[in-house]
Amino acid sequence: MNPNGFQNARPGDALPGFTAGPISRHALALYCGASGDHNPIHVDMDFARSAGMDDVFAHGMLSAAYLARLLTNWAPQSALREFAVRFVAITHVGDDVRCTGQVVERFEAQGETRLRVELHARSQTGELRLSGVAVLAASNMEQEKDDGNA
Repeated sequence: MNPNGFQNARPGDALPGFTAGPISRHALALYCGASGDHNPIHVDMDFARSAGMDDVFAHGMLSAAYLARLLTNWAPQSALREFAVRFVAITHVGDDVRCTGQVVERFEAQGETRLRVELHARSQTGELRLSGVAVLAASNMEQEKDDGNA
């Protein structure tokens, strides 16, 4: 991790990790209400079993939200330019969601210095659940010129 803040991050720098969970049925019900995603496979055990699952499981977007929280714990939400995830495996009730990120590129685009960050959400056993990428603005080059820093 770069101790000077996200604006000075360089490729190879790790974001401070974040762990959510363990995922509970209560958390799934709350997420249904917050997200508007009331798919019964996430909260109704009978429905989940009729669909061939052993139990209900977390919404993929809940884990994506945890990855977004990893980013906004590190940098302001206003710095976020892109955010994309790929769902790899199911997150089960009782699982932790361990979120990590690493800066992989620092580049210039649209008048800004930007950071590309690779993201991963894993279970407590290390199994990959989600992978993703985000792009954040580390600085506005026009603002740097105005401040005399460029």
